[in-house]
Amino acid sequence: MKVLVTGANGQLGQALKAASKPYKDVNFYFAGSAEADVTDKQSLQRIFKKEEPLYCINAAAYTAVDKAESEQDKAIAINVTGAKNLAEVCAETGCILLHISTDFVFDGTKSTPYNEEDMVNPQGVYAQTKRDGEIEVEKILIEHYIIRTSWIYSEFGNSFMKTMIRLGNEREMLSIVDDQHGTPTNANDLAHALIKIILSGKQAFGTYHYSNEGKTTWYGFAKKIFEINNIAVKALPIVTAQYPTPAKRPAYSVLDKTKIKSAFNLDIKDWEEALEPYNLNDKSVEPQA
Repeated sequence: MKVLVTGANGQLGQALKAASKPYKDVNFYFAGSAEADVTDKQSLQRIFKKEEPLYCINAAAYTAVDKAESEQDKAIAINVTGAKNLAEVCAETGCILLHISTDFVFDGTKSTPYNEEDMVNPQGVYAQTKRDGEIEVEKILIEHYIIRTSWIYSEFGNSFMKTMIRLGNEREMLSIVDDQHGTPTNANDLAHALIKIILSGKQAFGTYHYSNEGKTTWYGFAKKIFEINNIAVKALPIVTAQYPTPAKRPAYSVLDKTKIKSAFNLDIKDWEEALEPYNLNDKSVEPQA
């Protein structure tokens, strides 16, 4: 079995590379944008012809939520055209696509976890491009998985966790939004879940939600990061209106994982437990993939 991973140099791509090591029966091929440019269909056709994957995990995405407001064409090229190109090449080759999407497809007006049947209402360019990418996959492929996730962090790439550790070590005080509710997701946990979906051999195609369990705010997430990393910075909770951004964020985007846990027998960690290994200030501690 061969699995092609696009966006190999991104946070999830790197987490998949680490998570794939124990799975000796699966041949993973990790392709960065130089080799598998999702905006270039011919580039994708070449690598699919060469590698002949049975599965493709699309970890390539434009994720700069605020910059997307001024870089709409770039966000569309990667998140919409890229998803369309991949879906078309998967249709041509019989490859099963696992496409990664986001909690931002929801508007955040609920106060209970969003399930897969809830109405989507994306706010802002990034959110709309991710929803439009889902639509392209749904239109082109019968056999597909769309996995929506939220608030991803890891030891790889850039993330809220690493930003908080850096700023917490540099400053005496930080103001952090405390009225946006969601769930942090360890990219390594997501990576293992994606691999388990593939290895299950099931054909339970469709849209699924995956994050760690529980809920918090960005302020609560930051406080836990500071606690684990022994950072003494003073953290002040603020409301969204005090920290205006170009793109609107959902006030509530907790995801209901009932469907994915039942379909693939997944045991999902609470977000606080998943964060525990990440004392990045202690250089003797290696985060566990």
